Amino acid sequence: MTQASRKNHDIEIPDPPHTPKKPVIDIVHGVEIADPCRWLEDGESEETRSWTQAQNERTEYVLKQLPTREFFRQRIEELLSQDTVSSPVLRGKRLFYMKRIPSKNQPLLMLVHLDKINVSQKDFTIEEKVVVDPNEESETGIVSLDWWYPSPDGTMLAYGLSTSGDEWSVLHIMNVDTGECLPETIERTRYAGVTWKKDNTGFYYGRYPKPGQVPPGEENYNQHIYYHEIGTDPEKDPKVFGEGRPREQSYSTSLSDDGRYLLLTVGHGWNSTDLYFRDETVPGSDFIPIVQGEDAIFYGQIRGDTLYMITNFQAPKYKIVKVDLKNPHMDNWVTIIDESPEMTIEGVEIAGGHIAVSKLKDAISHLYTYTMDGQLVREVPLPTMGTITGLAGDLDEPLLFFTFESFLIPPAIYMYDLEKQDDPIPFIESAKVVDENLASIEQVFYRSKDGTIVPMFILKRKDCVIGDKPYPTVLTGYGGFNISRTPTYSPSVIPWIEAGGIYASANLRGGSEYGEEWHRAGMLDKKQNVFDDFVAAAEYLIGKGYTDQEHLGIWGRSNGGLLVGAALTQRPDLFKAVACGVPLLDMVRYHKFLIASLWCYEYGNPDNPEDFQWIYAYSPYHHVQEGVSYPAVYFYTAESDTRVDPMHAKKMTALMQDVASRTPAKGPILLNVESEAGHGVGKPVYKIVEEQANMWAFLAWQLGLEIG
Repeated sequence: MTQASRKNHDIEIPDPPHTPKKPVIDIVHGVEIADPCRWLEDGESEETRSWTQAQNERTEYVLKQLPTREFFRQRIEELLSQDTVSSPVLRGKRLFYMKRIPSKNQPLLMLVHLDKINVSQKDFTIEEKVVVDPNEESETGIVSLDWWYPSPDGTMLAYGLSTSGDEWSVLHIMNVDTGECLPETIERTRYAGVTWKKDNTGFYYGRYPKPGQVPPGEENYNQHIYYHEIGTDPEKDPKVFGEGRPREQSYSTSLSDDGRYLLLTVGHGWNSTDLYFRDETVPGSDFIPIVQGEDAIFYGQIRGDTLYMITNFQAPKYKIVKVDLKNPHMDNWVTIIDESPEMTIEGVEIAGGHIAVSKLKDAISHLYTYTMDGQLVREVPLPTMGTITGLAGDLDEPLLFFTFESFLIPPAIYMYDLEKQDDPIPFIESAKVVDENLASIEQVFYRSKDGTIVPMFILKRKDCVIGDKPYPTVLTGYGGFNISRTPTYSPSVIPWIEAGGIYASANLRGGSEYGEEWHRAGMLDKKQNVFDDFVAAAEYLIGKGYTDQEHLGIWGRSNGGLLVGAALTQRPDLFKAVACGVPLLDMVRYHKFLIASLWCYEYGNPDNPEDFQWIYAYSPYHHVQEGVSYPAVYFYTAESDTRVDPMHAKKMTALMQDVASRTPAKGPILLNVESEAGHGVGKPVYKIVEEQANMWAFLAWQLGLEIG
């Protein structure tokens, strides 16, 4: 080795690469802010590239020595190589879903013809057809299927492909029956949200401007809704909505079951939406507002002349309202399923003359069916404590499909007959390669700093006796963007449990576990609540004897990366190791990169003096202090991330390595910047295996988890 190095648990650790200091001083709202690593924001410069390569080489030199790396790599690969399915979509008698199969880096889009199955038989046979195989587009598996939308009868398909996880999808059109792809393709269709015409002659979709059509940086915003008629030049597609509106707004569309009404949803961040509709049978008709300007979420489905709308307007845990489109004013809305004081509505599907509703109670899914006027029919029994996603039904079909999974149970598609009301049965199951009796799953409730009660799931091997010794424990969370952390199957967690580690997932404020009030209690000027909830979870685990400070690690990615970044800077004494993935860390400048100004609704805008005060108060990059011994940290990010700029992880790594050169950390500060990968969507299996094996091996090394 040409660099100086030291030992940590018999692992040789080279000194970090030299990081030039190029101080930049900003005066932001009267506050002087030093930024010594500003130069690393330029990811295209040769200096940054050389520095990144040197960091990657150092990290790989360390990781390849870790004794558990191969164990995690082999076990995670084994678990990911099994058949697994995802949420279904039903179009008439055609059921579409994604399926990951062995030896394929990317999941396939599959189709089952229900009219070829006698579902009344106990042992019916399913014939699956491959509709789209993105693996055929790339030998290295870096082309992914981002999204897909079948037409109302399921005979046509619009789908998006992107490369290296950049999510800038190219729209393709396929005849499902023949497998033939039409010649026209449409670029810049990230989050396209395709809505087909009833007769399959065209569709509405979202598209972003191309670079050069707008000022630099603006191409990441300014989505508009267009209409494409099959067989025509997409460059001539008429613009339907979005002109002259704020660049950060998002749009989605849907069509009524009879094709008459087009429903348009306009999103303002993660807190509020507006709804409009127009009559497609009247040429040139304008959009009519149903609701606009309210600080609440509204979305729904149109059946005939009635909109069934889900909203948290004056109902933080959501309710279902019926709206007559011939008289849509708010005064005429009728609540058919009211808000529950104990449960939060998560998903709704209208099928076979029923309304199916999935709800959360303490972050655990429940499923209910109602009549069309809102009378409860029954609670549908589920296999165990777990998570429901992807309710799928058809107005004229009595069958409801949904996906169910739990911590040790991979996703399976279940079928429920709304007329017979027998218990739901597995329709398509994932391969089960984990012993469901391996671990105990415990839900606990702990008190946060301000007294708020917060739930947390704890997984451990059944032979782990709490209090016997401090166990290597990994705590994770998210706490933002109205996203719940419910019991879901994660192949990379399984080997950690099998090896005797403990895994804890906290349901922090900022998520949607308890509705919109829970979300708002963890956003904007309340963001510190999220970090307090997380620290309180760590203190609970230590106080109850699960672990101690020398055996406790934390892990988070994206907004969860911000979470663990704040935790390690606010309470460095509490943790031994941190895994921080694709994170936001420089919150004073986050909004200047990629699509991040979309998140000002959630975090606030640092250009606003009031917002700046609370953002600067927790921004992890600005709270790395001299003289503090920080936990060991493994930062990982990706060059093609089009959501969170890799500059966050690079700058934080450089700053922490500099501090550690004078006040040694509890372990190394490592950085891994992956090539040909993005924020995580569309990542091929071999890259998932490598990313997860590296992270868990690092945590095992630092927390003292031994295999064998």
